[in-house]
Amino acid sequence: MRIGDLSERSGVSRRLLRYYEEQGLLTPVRRANGYRDYAESDVAAVRHIRLLLEAGLPTVAIGRLLHCVHDDGGRAVPTPCPGLVEQLRRERGRIAATIADLQASQRALDGLLATALNSFARTG
Repeated sequence: MRIGDLSERSGVSRRLLRYYEEQGLLTPVRRANGYRDYAESDVAAVRHIRLLLEAGLPTVAIGRLLHCVHDDGGRAVPTPCPGLVEQLRRERGRIAATIADLQASQRALDGLLATALNSFARTG
């Protein structure tokens, strides 16, 4: 199938599909005329990529884990793969650390905002 067909069936723009190819997540066959030829399995692969992106994984990690996700009745499920659990735990830890950093920033911003509001209340 051509890129337009995959875009329509997956709900993902052509631009994103090209990006996934650049990242090595999709590997369509190139025809003699340069057109990309995607397999039926690429529809599921795009769905799996989207799921892993929604989970916060960067494309580098997705490239290592994509082969560990398969369809089961139209639902993407992880399958036992060497390093899968370790990689998911590492990514979860990275996200948890980012959340903690954002919460610290939020508390600092709340303090600045409270100080500013108090200052304006006294002068206004």
